[in-house]
Formats: sequence, C-alpha cells, structure tokens
Amino acid sequence: MNKWIDKAKFQSLIEDNQSIMVGGFLTCGTPEKLIDWIVETNVKDLLIICNDAGYPDKGVGKLIANNQVKKLIASHIGTNPYAGKLMSEGQLEIHLIPQGTLIEQIRAYGAGLGGILTPVGIKTIVEEGKQVMTLSGKEYLLEEPIGADIALVNAYYSDHLGNLTYSKTARNFNPIIALSAKKVIALIDQKVKSIDPETVITPHTFIHYLVGGENLG
Repeated sequence: MNKWIDKAKFQSLIEDNQSIMVGGFLTCGTPEKLIDWIVETNVKDLLIICNDAGYPDKGVGKLIANNQVKKLIASHIGTNPYAGKLMSEGQLEIHLIPQGTLIEQIRAYGAGLGGILTPVGIKTIVEEGKQVMTLSGKEYLLEEPIGADIALVNAYYSDHLGNLTYSKTARNFNPIIALSAKKVIALIDQKVKSIDPETVITPHTFIHYLVGGENLG
C-alpha cells in the first residue's frame, strides 16, 4: 500500500466538526505545512487537541486565528493571547488539562485503557464532576481516555512503509499522539530508503498516510 499522499488528498480527509490531535510543544515538532493546508480548506467547528494553543501565527494558533476551532483541549494557552481573548469573549471553548495528565489520557486511548488514575487535581477545581477513587488510603481522580478522528504528527525520517524516527526534542508528544487516532497523518522531513529497526520510534502499522519530500509542493 502506498501511503504517500499529496496536498489535494490530504485536504479531502479534513471535514467540519472533526476532532484533530496535533503533535508538538510550543510548535517544536508541529507539522506546520499540514496546518497551513487545513487553513486553506476553511473547514470549521474543529475540536483541536494539542499541548498548547501555539502562537497567533504558528501551530494550531493559525487555525484559531482563522476561526476554524470550536473547542481546544490543551495544557496551556499563555503563548497565544488571541486564544485567551476568544475564550474570555465566549467565542472559543477551552478545556485546560494538566500537561502530564493530558498526555497520559491520550496514551490511555492508544493503549485501549479505560482511563488513568492521578492524584493531580484532588481538592481543586480540576476535581469537579469527576469520579474520585481511593486506593491504599490515597485519593485519585479517574481521567478518561482522549482520542481523535485524525492525528497530525511531524517526523524527521520515514521509510516507504511509514516507520518513523523523530528529531531530538521535536519528538515530544508526537509518538504518543501517533497511537491515538482513527487516522494518523505524518509530515516527513526526509524520506529514506531504510531505517535501522533499533531507531524506529513509531512503527509503520500506526501510520495511515505520509506527506513529504516530492509531495509537498
């Protein structure tokens, strides 16, 4: 199966009201080209799941600036004042989750788990509306898994099958996000003939589509 797709095919996969999970940390390791292509489609009412809100002109911030996002699930929005403005005005729903809890909820979805138990948020506003469980005398919150219709990741190397290797800190949340969506699309910096199996971070079985190299345009 040829997983390599072009811009037109990618854009045909993006629809209104989809949940889209995006890799990266403050836009490091974020698939910027794929976000630019989504901006061009003008699809709307997206649920975006990402570590942060990016910047007004970078990362998922470009989707927010183009009024394509209905809800954002993230760990912070401090680098994007426009997202905070929209939240204050009631134009953008933002659900903030402690960073470690967020990535563990995403990992739980990919692993097929029913949720995670964490003490983070006990006796705070984070606890509201959630189930509290006591184990060995200690209280935990039950946090449910988080998945998405589409996951967008950025990798450094890929072979023709879609085995991925990431670049240093640009790896961040990408490998976990690549496990946690119905369709996973990877933007590739370099396409190579082969990869040492010992350096593969995301096996090709998790990757549905690849974009990069001669297909970027």
